[in-house]
This record gives sequence, C-alpha cells and structure tokens, in this order.
Amino acid sequence: MPIISKITQGKKNPERYNIFFEDKYAFSVDEAVLIRYQLTKGKELDQWTIEEVNFEDEVRKAYNKALYYLGFRMRSEGEVRQKLKEKEYGDAVIDEAIKKLYVHSFLDDQQFSEALMRTQIKSGKKGPRAIQQDMQKRGIDKQMQKDVLDSYSEEEQLEIAKGLAEKIALKEKMKTPSQIHQKINDTLMRKGYNYSLIKLAIEELDLEKNDDQWLEIVAEQGDKLWRKHSSKLSGYDLKSKVKQGLYQKGFPSEVINDYLDKKELEDD
Repeated sequence: MPIISKITQGKKNPERYNIFFEDKYAFSVDEAVLIRYQLTKGKELDQWTIEEVNFEDEVRKAYNKALYYLGFRMRSEGEVRQKLKEKEYGDAVIDEAIKKLYVHSFLDDQQFSEALMRTQIKSGKKGPRAIQQDMQKRGIDKQMQKDVLDSYSEEEQLEIAKGLAEKIALKEKMKTPSQIHQKINDTLMRKGYNYSLIKLAIEELDLEKNDDQWLEIVAEQGDKLWRKHSSKLSGYDLKSKVKQGLYQKGFPSEVINDYLDKKELEDD
C-alpha cells in the first residue's frame, strides 16, 4: 500500500493540499478532507481509502462550487443540480453535495418558491400560470408548486390584474374600446392570468368614448391608414380600403362614414 511521503500546500489555493507517494504527486484534497481523513506524512493508504478520499474531495469541490453559485441569489435545487452537471460532476457527487447544502440550510425549495412567487407578483405583476411555468423551469416539484401558488388568492390576482388593465387603458387611450380590450386581454394572458379573471378585470373599466374622443381617435388612425394606402390607391378604392381598416379596428360605422365624408371634402 502507498505511503504518504510529502504534503504541500497549494500555491494558487492555500486551502488545497497536494499529496505525494514516494515523492511523486498523487492527488490534491481540500483542507477539510485532509483533516477528516487525518492525512499526514507517513500514513499508509489502501486503495479503498484513496478512492473514498478522492470521492469526498469531489463532493467538497462541488459543494464549494454550489456555494459560489448560491452567493449571487437564492437558487432552487434543480438550478444547482443543472449548474453542477454543466461543470461535469457525476450524479453521485452531486447528490452528496446537495445533501450537504440542505443540512447547512443553503437550499430550501419551499422558501425559494415562496420568495420567487412574491418577487414575480411584486415586480412582474404576474399571474399564477406564468409563475408556475417559471417554477417548472427551475425544477420545483409539482406538488410544491401547487402548495405555494394556493396562497396567491383570486382577490389578490384580480386586484393586480385590474391595476394592469387600468394602466393599459390609460396608455392606449387613443385606441378604440375594441383595440384596448384586445391589448388588455393579450397582456394579461401573457402575464399568466386566466380568462375568467381577465374578463372580470375588464368589466370594471369604462372604455366607452364620447363624440369628441371618437373624432380625435378616428382622425389619428384614419389618417395613418389614408397615408399608407394613398400611394397605391385612390378614389373609391382608397376609401373602401380605409373603411375596411377602420372597421377592423373597432370603429362604429357612423364614425367611419363621418370621417370619410370629411376626407372627401378635404380632397375636393
């Protein structure tokens, strides 16, 4: 069996030590592994112990790599596992490193999921579906996803969805009610809210326009369509194209007709 002939401290990393057999480099270990296995000059090691030491050292390296990764922000177990796989650690080493992280409370998927949900709600104004998709990507257990998301009440969801809807309606005030409705629906669906809740959020909005507002909106959007098509069309064809475009955008027939009558007078 080989005997340790020399131990030297690492130059680049003083927390690692080089082990020599018969003055020839054999392997290096973390200081914690050195202490645990009482590796000293003159100690005889059998092959089983050497393999155990090397395995423990790999676990220690994976553990330290995970700690560095966790130092930037909270991570899920799935994220840490993926990072260690990318660093080409074996499954058995990763399993042991993960166990150590849990023992020392550096990993907690329940706490991570709750923090993730609150962050997504506060900064992203997201609904349950979008949050669940994010949890899924991070490898959170399905039952845990459900348990955490159960605390996101429909009342809270509706309040946030209404706030988003109001902001969109204000920002898109130069659009038709139909356009605003579609914009809100698309945005809230993308944010992860369900259809019935989106419907409730929109129902509480007053999207109706008075005559003056219709005139202002149709002038802006109608002129854009007129400029767009006037290079290729004229007369009846131009009016028909613009009328079709305005109708698709949700303008009432009488508003469209009034706008086109004024355009016709302008051209005369």
